Amino acid sequence: MPGNKAVSYQGPGRVEVQDTAYPEFELKEGPGVNPLNVGRKVPHGVVLKAVATNICGSDQHMVRGRTTAPAGLVLGHEITGEVVETGSDVEFIKVGDLVSVPFNIACGRCRNCKEGKTGVCENVNPDRPGSAYGYVDMGGWVGGQAEYVLVPYADWNLLKFPDKDQAMEKILDLAMLSDIFPTGYHGCVSAGVTTGSTVYVAGAGPVGLAAAASAFLLGAAVVIVGDLNKDRLEQARSFGCETVNVAEGEPKDQIEQILGEPEVDCGVDAVGFEARGHGRDAETERPATVLNSLMDLTRAGGALGIPGLYVTGDPGGVDDAAKVGSLSIRLGLGWAKSHSFVTGQCPVMRYNRKLMMAILHDRVQIAKAVNATPIPLDEAPRGYEEFDHGAARKYVLDPHGMISKTG
Repeated sequence: MPGNKAVSYQGPGRVEVQDTAYPEFELKEGPGVNPLNVGRKVPHGVVLKAVATNICGSDQHMVRGRTTAPAGLVLGHEITGEVVETGSDVEFIKVGDLVSVPFNIACGRCRNCKEGKTGVCENVNPDRPGSAYGYVDMGGWVGGQAEYVLVPYADWNLLKFPDKDQAMEKILDLAMLSDIFPTGYHGCVSAGVTTGSTVYVAGAGPVGLAAAASAFLLGAAVVIVGDLNKDRLEQARSFGCETVNVAEGEPKDQIEQILGEPEVDCGVDAVGFEARGHGRDAETERPATVLNSLMDLTRAGGALGIPGLYVTGDPGGVDDAAKVGSLSIRLGLGWAKSHSFVTGQCPVMRYNRKLMMAILHDRVQIAKAVNATPIPLDEAPRGYEEFDHGAARKYVLDPHGMISKTG
């Protein structure tokens, strides 16, 4: 049996690559594992050799100490890998298959899964609907920033790439299918993006850039991306986006200069609960800023897609309300403008096969849009540090050197 290494959270601002146990077909006690999941048998699972496993902004929230994640939690929910072992109940997935893993863990059996709401599966997290790998309060399924990882309900969860050689040629693009590409796409679909739409995406991190690329894929006429980070705004411009630097003032005013009117058809929040203010408040945390500005700048009758993460527990919140996820949102404004809002985890399986086909048939270059940058697993701490300092990159961990061999 091979050994295993994984990236683990060690406290605010610290991650380490450590030796860890090779996966078994049973959940073991460990940091973040829900006690009610300890001992849970996983004959329906597979063990993957991780080919690509990405650093996500959601991981960064934990590493900053902005959640209740315990030290020792193995990180990583954006997983692409090769099947090396199958459980006794796995029927269709085979050893050697190259697959994408939706970050949502879903049983395929509950009411929500059967309705396509895989982000809120009722059977994988004893505390509440919804689960993910390597994430706080998500059931304790071990994360995939590792050499090897266990994936449950494999026949249901895994997206098999039809041609392994072709997939390896596009592996950096396909690595985005586990989370940020479907998440950005979901934000745009939820916001009603279609042919000819004008779209404002708040946030030029990887999810925001994926949303912007998705908006073009859906036929948007103009995509405007707002952020404080000049390098990330430049990355957005590299594939045709207009940009707004919110440090220079309210996005509504700058949108009017671009469009000739101060409103867009569709708004997407790709920032979440660590939002900062605009203009003079650009260096101050204002967690409701993005949601309120989106209501202000989205036309009446429009919609807001909210893939940005909001949490129920934030030890670093700016006030007591924010620490439990209560924000001063101008709901009256959204009500008056008849806005619709869609929040929550993206149900990845709703989109990943279609987006895979768009990648394989050269309809989108998502890795280029988000500036996907492979690094060895051992360099994960550097990737986290640079990402935290605003690097305009999507770091992709390459645990076995399989990506570098294709370059």
